[in-house]
Amino acid sequence: MNKLWIRLTLAFGLVATLAIIIAAVLSQYQLSTQFRRFMNRSQMMDTNLGLALAQYHAENGAWEGVETVFNQAHSPSMGMGQGRSMRHGAPKFILADPAGQVVYTEPGAHAPPQLNRQEIAQALPLTWQNQTIGYLTVDATTTQMMMLSAPAQAFLDQINRLLLQTSLIAGILAVLMGVMMARGLSAPLGRLATAARRISRGELDQRVSVKGVDEVTGLAQAFNEMAVNLQEAETLRRNMVADIAHELRTPLSVIQGNLQAILDDVYPLDKAEIAAIYDETLILNRLINDLRDLARAEAGQLSLNLQPTGLPLLITNAADMFAELTREKKITLTVLSPPGLPPVLADPDRIRQVLHNLLTNALRHTPEDGAIEINLAETEPRGQLKVTVTDTGPGIPPEDLPHVFDRFWRADRSRSREMGGSGLGLAIARQLVEAQGGQIGVESDGTSGWGSRFWFTLPVA
Repeated sequence: MNKLWIRLTLAFGLVATLAIIIAAVLSQYQLSTQFRRFMNRSQMMDTNLGLALAQYHAENGAWEGVETVFNQAHSPSMGMGQGRSMRHGAPKFILADPAGQVVYTEPGAHAPPQLNRQEIAQALPLTWQNQTIGYLTVDATTTQMMMLSAPAQAFLDQINRLLLQTSLIAGILAVLMGVMMARGLSAPLGRLATAARRISRGELDQRVSVKGVDEVTGLAQAFNEMAVNLQEAETLRRNMVADIAHELRTPLSVIQGNLQAILDDVYPLDKAEIAAIYDETLILNRLINDLRDLARAEAGQLSLNLQPTGLPLLITNAADMFAELTREKKITLTVLSPPGLPPVLADPDRIRQVLHNLLTNALRHTPEDGAIEINLAETEPRGQLKVTVTDTGPGIPPEDLPHVFDRFWRADRSRSREMGGSGLGLAIARQLVEAQGGQIGVESDGTSGWGSRFWFTLPVA
């Protein structure tokens, strides 16, 4: 009873049943009323009452004293019954002039002073020499009490039975259609529930078919997108755990091996060996700090000291820090910054960290006699400053561009941490830029000599 399709079926059935009952009752009432009016009109046309009234008006020129015509009309000789006492249930007549003004009403009838257009249209017109001299109608309140003849009553009963049978058939069809519609609406929800339970058990490859009404297809599409994102997130999580384990294992293995060699007197216990072990602990510390910064940035818990900051000075200072390294590799480092640029709203220390990561990445991939260019410009429309770091390295293949800012991603998978970093620098840079209201991206066609172009934007203060 708590299933959706059952409730929908009951709701459809209840609404359809009420609609059919109301329609049947109204139809039966209208049918009975109109049929009795038809019989009244037929009776008036089949008798001599209309002719007698027309002759009376022609002889007298008015309707005064017309009640004598009605009294004579109900005599046996006129065919309207056997006297007024035998007219139980008979309709009450109403006579109106050509303007619809009521001039005579039989005792017991309820008539308004003036007939409206609908009442005139349903009345029997009285004519004499092709001129309308009045209208003859019956009291609507006595129409339902009129006793029909046996054949007429049998015909009306047959029509009512047909109407009842039609209503029953329509009700059954409505219930069947309700069941089909309810099942059609609830079936996709059932499939979604089944797929959701399987996903909760770890079967992240579950997908549902996208079909049905717009709301159901929208829900199915959202579910499939969620499943894809969950599967990708689970893949990234497993890769991250494996990468972290690999990154930690390398320096720990070096430390463990060196210490074991010292204990076995293979290596002498001197400052050179201790320095080598110390260097490995620094690598571990940097990795742990990178992981902590990335986790805090992704959780939105990274503290930022936002203030108006001049980017030209930050970029110049960062370039000065890498000047010696670029000279050693015979790399040309150029800074292009137009004058008069407005300050940005940013954290200076975090921007230095972003620039350090981008310049380290560019220096690592640029060969000797290459070039690195830092370009600062205002975007169009105004409101942000854009920093671009371009190198002349081998570039990035198009299939790798979507993964450049992923954690532990390296363009060269064979490169070690000492040669290629931890793979967290660009991921941290993205989180830092986005946390300050900016954007970051990369452009490269993978052609050697053209290199890569990393850029990020920051809002103007």
